[in-house]
Amino acid sequence: MTAPTLNTQPKITYSAVGGDLDAVHRGFEAALVEVKDTFGAIHYSRVGGREVRDGSERVESRSPIDRTMLLGTFASATPKEVEAAVTAARTARAAWAATRWPERVAVMREIAERIRERRYQLAAVMSLEIGKTRFESLGDAEEAADLIDYYADQVERADGFVQPLGQLSPNEQTQDVLRPYGVFAVIAPFNFPMALATGMSSAALLAGNSVVFKPAEGAKLTGAALAEIFSGSRLPAGAFNIVYGSGSKIGRLLTDNPGVDGIAFTGSFEVGMHLQKHFAVGGKHAKPVLGELGGKNAAIVTGGADLEMASEGVMRSAFGLQGQKCSACSRVYVEGQVAEQFVELLVAKTNALLIGDPTQRDVYIGPVIDERAVERYESAVARARQDGKLLIGGEHLTSPPLDRGNFVAPTIVELPLDHPLFQEELFLPFLAVGVVDSFDAALHEANRSNFGLTAGLFSQDEREIERFFDEMEAGVLYVNRKTGATTGAWPGVQSFCGWKGSGMSGRGGCGPYYVGQFMREQSRTRMI
Repeated sequence: MTAPTLNTQPKITYSAVGGDLDAVHRGFEAALVEVKDTFGAIHYSRVGGREVRDGSERVESRSPIDRTMLLGTFASATPKEVEAAVTAARTARAAWAATRWPERVAVMREIAERIRERRYQLAAVMSLEIGKTRFESLGDAEEAADLIDYYADQVERADGFVQPLGQLSPNEQTQDVLRPYGVFAVIAPFNFPMALATGMSSAALLAGNSVVFKPAEGAKLTGAALAEIFSGSRLPAGAFNIVYGSGSKIGRLLTDNPGVDGIAFTGSFEVGMHLQKHFAVGGKHAKPVLGELGGKNAAIVTGGADLEMASEGVMRSAFGLQGQKCSACSRVYVEGQVAEQFVELLVAKTNALLIGDPTQRDVYIGPVIDERAVERYESAVARARQDGKLLIGGEHLTSPPLDRGNFVAPTIVELPLDHPLFQEELFLPFLAVGVVDSFDAALHEANRSNFGLTAGLFSQDEREIERFFDEMEAGVLYVNRKTGATTGAWPGVQSFCGWKGSGMSGRGGCGPYYVGQFMREQSRTRMI
């Protein structure tokens, strides 16, 4: 059985799906069979266009759906291999940077098309490796390709980031040019293993940099699939390199390597601040760290809100990908006069969600990524039981057929507004509800977090909507979004920029200012 022809397929995003869905399901199911036949292989770091096999440590990768399912074995990179990857990237950078920008754009657009051609296979890998549902996985692959094209559009619109400047004398000619830094280390998370890895890497490459990529420990197989696509492209050998291994170990080797000129990172606040301290300002001169650092995203439901819309939007954002999105809605503040009705609707919608193997057609809730996430869930539930009211969930699901995976029930709790669980990023299917007496109180509580990534509002009051846009301290704002109260950003549609502890540069992925951050400015004056 073969996947349907690509051009007959609908575009799949995290918040919109249409067209012939039966054909989409057939394509995914065929790819699932194909991908499973490849499991068990040994994967090595790829440096300078070839596999390197110096390392002796092997790490097995298993599915969170079923821990007995061996996805593959990965050879951890040695310090020598990491050094070789940086050296290969430095060797390749000059020729790639000197490549005229239209050619760089053409090479990267070809990679985008290759991703689209393989979207079913890539989605099947992500579903099995991460625990994403079919549509979440397909959206991840689709977004990866769209990010390349959107960032290529930025280069084209800016004419390669070259523009004329003014004159002080008639015989003076000056240009402003953005030029690549050199070598970027790209450190990606597990939750969007194609889209975020591709987005960061492609922006760096389109800007003329070379890349050393380290995939997340929980997403190495997806990283290998991406590396295969990049390696099979017209990129020069060494422009893109991949190294596997422990995040902290490889991170230190890259951070300490003087041949790395910049880091693009998506992950925790703690790691991002460590990179800022020890890499950005820890050497002979400052270096760029482009980071998105997570969120504790709030939704506000006012007394005049459409509660059907609000409960649907909050449920989707709270429990899509098991709450393991940096944009997930993990807290909601609802005005007291509608709190009971809103919670009733929210609990009913959550109770209707099907939990199970996310490769299956109708499943909405899959497993969390690993045993550490399960432990974090159990700890949060215990604290919520002690200090608040458990409305639904609170269970580690261990009955067959879920007993071999990392399955937990989507959980909603009502807590006092000053409870620490309103402030701690959990990265779990765990939603805290706080009852407030006014819109002002809700806005105040929503802004108390150190994070400022996304936020949502459900209101029919134009004054409240305008105040939310003006006063909410977050980079991605949504109003009355039924398909996702705080989630669903897409390249060129919603810029994804974190404020406060959620971001590091003030410019976000998916937005029009992203590629320029991978370059530095140079003024060129000549007398004519």
